[in-house]
Amino acid sequence: MTLGRWLQVILLLIPGIGLVVFFMGAVVYIAIAQSFGLYNLAGESGFSFEFWTDVTERKVYWRSIRYSLYIGLISAFVSVALAYPLALWLRKPFPGSFTVSAILKAPLLVHGLVAAFLFINVIAYHGLFNQLMQGLGIWDEPRRLQNDRHAFGVLILQAWKNMPFALLLLTGAVQAISDDVLNAARDMGAGAFARFRRIIAPLSVSAMQAALVIIFINALADFTFQTIVGPTNRQSLAQYMVFFRDSGRWHEAAVVGVTLMGLSIVGAVLLSLLTHMVFGKRRAR
Repeated sequence: MTLGRWLQVILLLIPGIGLVVFFMGAVVYIAIAQSFGLYNLAGESGFSFEFWTDVTERKVYWRSIRYSLYIGLISAFVSVALAYPLALWLRKPFPGSFTVSAILKAPLLVHGLVAAFLFINVIAYHGLFNQLMQGLGIWDEPRRLQNDRHAFGVLILQAWKNMPFALLLLTGAVQAISDDVLNAARDMGAGAFARFRRIIAPLSVSAMQAALVIIFINALADFTFQTIVGPTNRQSLAQYMVFFRDSGRWHEAAVVGVTLMGLSIVGAVLLSLLTHMVFGKRRAR
């Protein structure tokens, strides 16, 4: 492509991508600058490491980082692990497959806040799940399941909400794999797991990376599920940032926000490298 053609392409992209890059860059710049004491909304501005020092010396800050990473990573891996077998099942059309696919993707249309409140009604002390377990004779009395300390409720909601998105990405990648390749592997004695590990996963690694990264970032910064069904003795980074904002401490909130952005970038890179190391090299060979 000639230099003139490149310039034409760039000029065509500027109205769309250029504006997105400009506004995103402005937001990132302001957040970073605020974390160092600039753009003070209620006083004088001045460059300082004071706010980073103040926040990073708090134990709750590091606990929030560990907790948010726990939610983000587990949610991403569980969502993709659940989506793969469903994508393989729906790979070939069968009677009712369109209906099944639509039902599985329905959570994408449900707002997270609505889903969280519905989940609370199911697992409440006198909710449907407790009544079911008592009716089956498994439990003698209701048990408290809401706001469990291991955040299983948050992980369930994250998997329920994000699995359809992973399914959407993986279905197209899996459907693109030729039947001849899978049949040849089967004829050579490869079992279901071997075919997945050596053929399906390497050939769909790009979709896997996209699903893992996007779900990880979404779950890492989640506020809704954590606020409603999360443990009461832990705070996510999003909750910690909102706490500072509600207190009028915008610089500390910016520190937590920049931390979230940094973790998102680092986590995305590491997840991409991990999947490439495990599956991408096989595809190259």
